[in-house]
Amino acid sequence: MFKRTVIFISSIILLVLACILSVRFGSVNYSTSEIFSVIRSQQSSSVSTVIMNIRIPRTIIALLVGSNLAMSGALLQSVMRNPLADPGLTGVSAGGGLAAVMIMLAFPELTGYVPIAAFIGGIVAAFMVYTLAWKQGIDPIRIILAGVAVNAILGGGISLLSILYSDRIQGVLMWLNGSVAGKSWYHVETLVPYSIVGSIAAILCINTANVLLLGDDAAKNLGIRVSFARGILSLVAAYLAGISVAVVGLIGFLGLVVPHIARLLVGTDYRYMLPISAILGGTLLVLADTGARAVFSSIELPVGILMAIIGGPFFLYLLRRGGAYRV
Repeated sequence: MFKRTVIFISSIILLVLACILSVRFGSVNYSTSEIFSVIRSQQSSSVSTVIMNIRIPRTIIALLVGSNLAMSGALLQSVMRNPLADPGLTGVSAGGGLAAVMIMLAFPELTGYVPIAAFIGGIVAAFMVYTLAWKQGIDPIRIILAGVAVNAILGGGISLLSILYSDRIQGVLMWLNGSVAGKSWYHVETLVPYSIVGSIAAILCINTANVLLLGDDAAKNLGIRVSFARGILSLVAAYLAGISVAVVGLIGFLGLVVPHIARLLVGTDYRYMLPISAILGGTLLVLADTGARAVFSSIELPVGILMAIIGGPFFLYLLRRGGAYRV
């Protein structure tokens, strides 16, 4: 318990430091004292505009999206009892992405409905996966195979739309690659209530997730309706991924990488693993976004590209470990 408390406090401190770095560094760098001075004074100036209206809302968005995607991945790994599950590999992110791209490219006059379209797309993708996987119940292996197939189909749909509307694709390229750039307090106000609802729902799923880890037979003996429980947890995971995709676009691997790190730190008990995943998810995306705009200061990379660079090797590492790793 002492070790978990130390890890929890250390994670919070790391998150705070990551947020300070995120506000400090970018195309223009500011000192920590300048940041706190601007926050205290609230006086209007060019520095105040950058820090208060650009850097801080962007940092909050990265924190919320990272936490949401990490919790979504953690829940999906419990549902499928598979360490390779995450929203990007199971079709949920692609479903949200396809719906959002369809709105932005084919019906640009309805761009205001992108968030709700992405959420509905994620839910529809999850429903498709479960329909394809259902055969007198739901088996974790069938779910992940169906997820990979649905992900490929929906990804093909995004590519098709990109070709059909190639004259309009420039405006959505950053979104397709996952980017926190240009987010404002409007996006923060939009995402916060959805994230609170999703986080509460995820916390309510903790006991069910722990029971599912025991195996189907043990879960049934404890009175759990396994298929129904998997459906509820998947719905919550799709919701968390859908609201994140709606705001920042497609960011892969974060939901895969972070739950593994949390599991290595605090074990498989979701009472500890889920909160640590949320904190570390927010920390990782805040740091990745800082790196995306600071490493090549003249060019701002979409954070989704940086996450793919980080997550790809980690994914291959998990594949190499194979059966030696257990959820």
